[in-house]
Amino acid sequence: MNIALTYNLRSTKRLAKNKKVIENIDFDDPKTIKGIKKSLENLGHKVFLVEADENAYLKFKRLKNKIDLVFNYSEGLHGRDREAQIPAMLEMLQIPYTGGSPLSYAIGLNKTKTKEILSYHHIATPQWQVFKTGREKLDRRLKFPLIVKPQSEGSSKGIFIKSLVKNEKELRKIVQEEINDYHQPIIAEEFLSGREFTVGVLGYPPRVLPIIEVRFDELPKGIPKFDHFEAKWLYDNPKFKADPLLCPAPIPAQLRKEIETMVLKAFEVLEMADWARFDLRLDQLGRPNILEVNCPAGLNPDPKENSRFPRAARVAGLSFEQLLQEIINSAIKRQGIK
Repeated sequence: MNIALTYNLRSTKRLAKNKKVIENIDFDDPKTIKGIKKSLENLGHKVFLVEADENAYLKFKRLKNKIDLVFNYSEGLHGRDREAQIPAMLEMLQIPYTGGSPLSYAIGLNKTKTKEILSYHHIATPQWQVFKTGREKLDRRLKFPLIVKPQSEGSSKGIFIKSLVKNEKELRKIVQEEINDYHQPIIAEEFLSGREFTVGVLGYPPRVLPIIEVRFDELPKGIPKFDHFEAKWLYDNPKFKADPLLCPAPIPAQLRKEIETMVLKAFEVLEMADWARFDLRLDQLGRPNILEVNCPAGLNPDPKENSRFPRAARVAGLSFEQLLQEIINSAIKRQGIK
């Protein structure tokens, strides 16, 4: 097939104190995009690269009669609904693409709307409160400790060690800081004390990939055990010898079935398509709760990197190239592309 690969590039090296890096941390470095392109070409596809910038619409318009499908790996440039930007362009141009619709991707990035939809459909998610000004009266039903996070960010952006708060004074301080830094509503969510998992969903009809447990046992003493920015981007790298990911997760069959049923239902009600990844955590009674959905999920082709969706696919017996082809096949079948 003739495939357009669309993406957003990280403009600078990954440095923890570099503000520009933190702003576009959910973008990808050129090595990742080159790896995806090469894998698609190894599958026999002709690949056109389209960076998801302000000129993307014109590029797609020029390519419309040359391409069969767009592999959408973009994050969008600006705004709370930015992940909907490329799907919306492609809908207007009537170009088929992988992944969810503009609505589903906008909802997926919006943690509040995701949690509202999950709750409506009786899918467990931690209790939460949204702060738009920071002066809202605290919902006394919430139980500390709480995790504070921006409403519409990914890759643990805005979720730091200090985001775990133990009382209202700490909560107010962090909420106001994040409103000032991210200029968007902030969520305070009950912190669940149990094990953490991430779960990939793939294909049409969708199926669940082997469940990954995210372990925090090897983090230095005093570092909170959750998937904060420091853990993900400072310790989750080749220089940190411990592997934080365990796949398949060592869990009882009943819990595995419960998690699989939960994420498939969430995939359906959030109107996801072709692929997505869900983050979950167990509460103190061992019951799974969905924290959020990642769409698109990370796709680093390097096995040495802890890219979670490809890791689960490898355990399922899929090479990186086979994973990409499964996503393409799902989009073809779902949309009736010939």
